[in-house]
Amino acid sequence: MADTDNYSSSLRKPRHVARKFQARPQREGNGAVVRRSIGRFELRYFDPFLVLDEFSVCAPAGFPDHPHRGFETVTYMLEGALTHEDFEGHKGTIKAGDLQWMTAGRGIVHSEMPAGQGVAKGLQLWVNLSSRNKMIEPKYQELQSKDIACTNKNGIEVRVIAGESMGINSPVYTRTPTMYLDFTLKPLAHLCQPIPPTWNAFLYVLEGEGVFGVEKSGSIGTHHLLLLSHGDGLEVWNKSVKPLRFVLIGGEPLGEPVAQLGPFVMNTEEEIDQTINDFQYCENGFEKAKFWRSEAMIASEG
Repeated sequence: MADTDNYSSSLRKPRHVARKFQARPQREGNGAVVRRSIGRFELRYFDPFLVLDEFSVCAPAGFPDHPHRGFETVTYMLEGALTHEDFEGHKGTIKAGDLQWMTAGRGIVHSEMPAGQGVAKGLQLWVNLSSRNKMIEPKYQELQSKDIACTNKNGIEVRVIAGESMGINSPVYTRTPTMYLDFTLKPLAHLCQPIPPTWNAFLYVLEGEGVFGVEKSGSIGTHHLLLLSHGDGLEVWNKSVKPLRFVLIGGEPLGEPVAQLGPFVMNTEEEIDQTINDFQYCENGFEKAKFWRSEAMIASEG
């Protein structure tokens, strides 16, 4: 993005901020605090996105053993570390800057607990899966911070979690086509980022404040979720004296009915009933849940 004027002129229909929400703290899991912006009563679903949480947790609080079916969870660490383990035997720790893209598919039971002392902070995004992908086998894509595609030019740094920006691509495969970009703009920097016109897109401000969509609009600061109008891209200006950091996320809408009960997301209420039955009787993807407990759960009971 060496010439922002050329990028700007290539946007025939720049997106603007259509709606704005401030994510407020709430309790989740076992003593954890999250700021939920998607998945709350004002915004239940933003196709294909089900939940966006900015979480902050320190031991002994966390997210102990719990199930998922029918979607993907994307965990991006901002500070500290989080240890994950599941009933398939997958276990690991993701640290600041690391990514875990988990496809729950037909079913997974796992735990997510802070590793070591201090606060673990990050973002967790839930991406819905189409009906044809809801019952696939669980899968993981994990990247350490050093392996995430990153570039820096004209006062703009981008980490490409998914999709493409400034000429670099992420290796992450997205079953539901998705872009996930972590931008940091130095003071006076100006960004122009293309977005597929048919995709839904939003951004979430992590640090500082910026002007989004329309240059003459007011600045918007941390913990705000901005839903973007349709168009072919977004312009952002940092007119402050401090760095601006935000994530820009977009996805291709599925256009399918959504039936959700907590961590289960299907297309019909009948499928939700079947999922509850499968989980209760440890069938159809939940067989290993019958005898499994995480090491963190066992330790807490000892």
